[in-house]
Amino acid sequence: MTSYVEYYRVSTEKQGRSGLGLEAQQEAVRRFLREGDTTIKPPFVEVESGKKTDQDRPQLAAALDACRKTGASLLIAKLDRLARDVAFIATLMKSDVRFVACDMPEADPFRLHIEAAIAEEEARKISQRTKAALAAAKARGVKLGGYRGYDLTEEQRGRGLDRSAEVRAAGADQRAASLLPVIATIQAEGITSMGGIAKALNDRGIPTAAGGQWHPMSVSRLLKRLAA
Repeated sequence: MTSYVEYYRVSTEKQGRSGLGLEAQQEAVRRFLREGDTTIKPPFVEVESGKKTDQDRPQLAAALDACRKTGASLLIAKLDRLARDVAFIATLMKSDVRFVACDMPEADPFRLHIEAAIAEEEARKISQRTKAALAAAKARGVKLGGYRGYDLTEEQRGRGLDRSAEVRAAGADQRAASLLPVIATIQAEGITSMGGIAKALNDRGIPTAAGGQWHPMSVSRLLKRLAA
C-alpha cells in the first residue's frame, strides 16, 4: 500500500483542449491508483500563470510539505511538459520527496533534469533560428505580423503583373511569417513531427489560411514555405 499527495496543474486558458483540464487529470489518477493505495486529502491544484519560479507555484510547495509531514509520495497527474521545465525539476530534486507521474511513471528527477537542460538549450537554439528566419523574411520584403492584406506597388501595376497571383503569394508569405514564432514554440516543447505540430496548432485554436484544421501535409507545406 502506498500513500500519495495529489498535485494537479490547470491552465486558465483552453483547459479542455490543451489536455490540462482538472477532470481529465483526476481520471488519470484514478486509473493509476491500485487497490489499497491511499491519497492524502485535500489534493493540491495549481493554476498556471505562465511563470516558472518556485514562488509562482505555491501549491507545489504546499504539496511537498504535506509529503514530508506524512511520508507520502507526490503524485503528479500530468508531467509531460513540466519535464522540460528546469526550475520545476530542480525544485523536485531539492525537495528529497519521492514523486510519481501518472503519464511518466518511469521518470526520476536526475534523468528529467538532464532532459530539461537539453530542452532548454534546444529552445534557445530555436529562438536564434526564429530570429534569423524573421530577419531573412523581412529582407525579402515580407511584412511581418498579422496578415492584413497586400497592396501592389505602382511599379508592379505598371508592369502589369497578375494581381491575383501576387496577392495570394504575398498573403501566404505573410501568413507563414506570422506563424513562425508559434511553430518555434511548439518545436521547443519537443513536438517536431508533422502530425504533432498539426495537432498543437489545432489545440491552440489556430486555423489554416482557409479557416480549416491543420493536417500533416498542410504543416509540411508551411515549413517548406518558411524555409524557402
